[in-house]
Amino acid sequence: MKIAVTYENEEVFQHFGKTEQFKVYTVEDNRVVSTIVLSSNGQGHGALAGLLGEQNIDVLICGGIGEHAREALATAGIKVVAGAQGKADAAVGDYLDGKLTGSDASCDHHHEDGEGCGHHEEGCEENCDPQSCGGCGGGCGGMQLVLDGKNAGKKCTVHYKGTFNDGTQFDSSYDRGQPLEFICGAGMMIRGFDQAVADMEVGEKVNVHLMPEEAYGMPNPAAIMKIPFTDLPGAEQLEIGERVILADEYGRQFPVRAVEKDETTITLDANHEMAGKELNFLIELVSVEG
Repeated sequence: MKIAVTYENEEVFQHFGKTEQFKVYTVEDNRVVSTIVLSSNGQGHGALAGLLGEQNIDVLICGGIGEHAREALATAGIKVVAGAQGKADAAVGDYLDGKLTGSDASCDHHHEDGEGCGHHEEGCEENCDPQSCGGCGGGCGGMQLVLDGKNAGKKCTVHYKGTFNDGTQFDSSYDRGQPLEFICGAGMMIRGFDQAVADMEVGEKVNVHLMPEEAYGMPNPAAIMKIPFTDLPGAEQLEIGERVILADEYGRQFPVRAVEKDETTITLDANHEMAGKELNFLIELVSVEG
């Protein structure tokens, strides 16, 4: 197994997209047998997933990381353990001892379709401190709340279960055994989820039904692209439903899903997979800080 850690001066570097180095640990029989320091060569977060994939990395340990980077890493088969701090060597030791689990890499079901599991608005640095954020959940000045409520601006810890209208469950923190933490009202969550928590009492459980406008919005027809195989080498190998990462003319990466294919073209959908869906959540407020 290979573990990569965002790295600077022996510490876990806190911004995945800006890291200049990774320390790579080769692990056998649950112990580190060798390490190297790998340069990112100044690549942005979009290209870093490819770099780590080329190195056959199995696990990434980092501080903060955006949603698109998470999805690119997931596509490359790399597990993400976010929220780590302190010495890189100690973080790896804690991970191997089962003491470091970090944020779940698949937690996009309840977050807005933006840059972060701990969503940040366009232009905001990844994992900037949500306590001091200017409208994005992190690091851009004084925090500007997007909604009111007695819990707004406070760190809330919740358990939740998400279901569709037919009762099918799509996500559950109960099943993972790990509650979710976020700054209420800072735009880190889809609005309907955020609003429900804003006025809850600790220990309270609520059931909420969210229309698409309160969740991931309606699908955008302009986000559906029909592309000839000649313009996207390898596209003929994609299976319907498979998710891949594309890049625009500026090198910014975004996830798409294959939805249709014929003999010469493939149709890709860049809409969030939850777009247009009504969602139901059972939410339990575990604690409030701040």
